Amino acid sequence: MDLHFNLDIATGYKSLTQQIRVLTEEWVGRNMYCPICGKPHLQKYENNHPVGDFFCNDCHADFELKSHKGIILNAVPDGAYDTMIQRITSLQNPNFFFLSYRDNVVQNVVLVPNHFFTPDIIIKRKPLSQNARRAGWVGCNIDISSVPELGRIFIIRDKQEIDHTEVMAKYAQIKGSVLGNMEARGWLFDVLRCVERIPTMEFTLNQVYAFAEELSAKHPDNNFIEAKIRQQLQLLRNRHLIEFMGRGSYRKTYL
Repeated sequence: MDLHFNLDIATGYKSLTQQIRVLTEEWVGRNMYCPICGKPHLQKYENNHPVGDFFCNDCHADFELKSHKGIILNAVPDGAYDTMIQRITSLQNPNFFFLSYRDNVVQNVVLVPNHFFTPDIIIKRKPLSQNARRAGWVGCNIDISSVPELGRIFIIRDKQEIDHTEVMAKYAQIKGSVLGNMEARGWLFDVLRCVERIPTMEFTLNQVYAFAEELSAKHPDNNFIEAKIRQQLQLLRNRHLIEFMGRGSYRKTYL
């Protein structure tokens, strides 16, 4: 992949926001393959299309592009908070490409599959002041750091392209973690994030129980946190993301 933006195509745009949109979308159209099926190029939707920015002609997956100036991808600004919440909880939520750039060079591109989006990663910003042109408007940021590591698939990392087969293998492995119910999805990913914070590949049930207070604060209506943890570990086991080793021990099996 050529990591440089084609600056010539943005010369007719005065707004910096428009320039970045044109530059990043052109870069994706020129370089990006489908990380799900491997088709060499994606097709671009017309501007402001409701289901995304790009699509794959072969597997019919939709993708939306979000760009951020800098090296590290953490919180990426987005549009209206209510619109984003409605979108990620709908049946037409696209997959997302998160692209970071510096000095007109792409630094990172991360794929977050659509089923890894939950409302708690959408951070509400303060309403615009009464003196603003859109007074009271509420925007949001997408907190990528809150997505489980398993759901952040690097396509480019620190200006290094990841092998296509590795990217597609990671997507294929997590495809089975799809859950339709948003509440169930939230619980599963909360426990998965706890498992990911344990530094070793093998871990024990008691190590996950150590996060019980934190999970209780996040889910105050649940009075049976340890039972819920065991249930979620069983679900992760059923999805072949962890393996039960016996005697309260588990092992992570994902890449």
